[in-house]
Amino acid sequence: MTLPPKVKTPTWLLNQQIKHNPLAYLDSIYKRYGDIVTVMFGSTPFVYVSNPLGIKQIFSNTKEITDSSIFFRDPTLTIGQQGILEIEGLVHKHRRPLLMKTYHGERMNASGLKICEITKKIINQQTIGKTFTAYDIVVKIILQIAIEIVIGLREGERYKKIKHLFTSLMKYEESFLYDLLVKELSFARLDLGRWSPQGYRNNLYKKILQFLYDEVQERRKQIDSSHTDMLCDLILACDETGKALSNEEIGDLLFLPIFASRDGAAHSLIWCLYWVHRLRDVRDQLLDELDGLGENPDPMNIVALPYLSAVCNESLRILSSPMFMLPRLVESPVEIMNYELIPGTVLIGNIYSTHQREDLYPEPKQFKPERFLERKFSHYEFLPFGGGARNCIAAPFAIFQMKLVLATILSNYKLELVNKQPEGHKRFDDQCHPRSGVKMVFHGRR
Repeated sequence: MTLPPKVKTPTWLLNQQIKHNPLAYLDSIYKRYGDIVTVMFGSTPFVYVSNPLGIKQIFSNTKEITDSSIFFRDPTLTIGQQGILEIEGLVHKHRRPLLMKTYHGERMNASGLKICEITKKIINQQTIGKTFTAYDIVVKIILQIAIEIVIGLREGERYKKIKHLFTSLMKYEESFLYDLLVKELSFARLDLGRWSPQGYRNNLYKKILQFLYDEVQERRKQIDSSHTDMLCDLILACDETGKALSNEEIGDLLFLPIFASRDGAAHSLIWCLYWVHRLRDVRDQLLDELDGLGENPDPMNIVALPYLSAVCNESLRILSSPMFMLPRLVESPVEIMNYELIPGTVLIGNIYSTHQREDLYPEPKQFKPERFLERKFSHYEFLPFGGGARNCIAAPFAIFQMKLVLATILSNYKLELVNKQPEGHKRFDDQCHPRSGVKMVFHGRR
């Protein structure tokens, strides 16, 4: 085996640098070692690739390189292990299209007006002249959209309950206490009951999954094939053997599409709001394009706007969410960028560093939407949602939603950034979100 250059930083120090200043550290790694590099975790080599050719080779060698679910299972949880990330092989291949149905084609298009209505309803609740944290508002919008599209719940007690449970879990996992104890201290990862840090988290997971299981059971009694939510699709679907999916299987499959609203969609949209309100020229050009559609434009005309698309793509590029593709495992000898890798090697596509390549994106630290109007990038050069069999199932919907929420806010309301200094970032898992949550002032309607 001939491994790519090895990072010489001790593992403990590398973990600290990645945690506290991930982007600067990734930039320094790329500058020193190049676009394929090895990090040793114990005796296991993790090879990070940010070269488009290398990423293409990872996607192409599907027999030698697999997307094993062993990387996605949470050992601290004993429930919810039949989700789309935990299953693999033929089961994964069969279940994936069942989930994707809701996020594509006519189903997605039909949700356009609903997305705009939810956005307006929540923004209208803001007080003129008052400062608010944009992250909190965007999470509300995205979570409500997700619950309606995935479960089909509208306003009411059950809607309020599931929203409260998901919000509680999101806030807890982003809290200082969870970050300090559970992520840093191994003994804190033990479930010692609901009053222990890990026990409290597990209890929230159990409540959410039990809610989903009960909702599936209740919906089976009154199933209506005309419904367009993911829950109904899964109840009516059959597994790879022709049998109906169990309540537990459906509940586990529903969890990630809702929870991911925080991870990908909200973080990406917050950064987009930040850049558009920080750069006046970008905002003015975007408003000119939006205003050209007239009052109450059709959502499908909005998402087709070229400059809006370029702004959203540039936001996803400059600070990709997530920073890395899901890990792949080398199962049999394979050559990647002239390096012979043996079974047991872990391969990870480095999305952030790929998006920062100067040969692809000149002046990569600058927010320049026009680059997406001047050139079309391949799936190996621009990959904000990963790629291959494990890419984000909701990627088309995430972009669709991002455009409509951003366009609705800009077209109808006047917002202003509170902090004139550049926004800092902090790491959450393999993503970076704004350190302050982006503080803004609401100045009313346009």
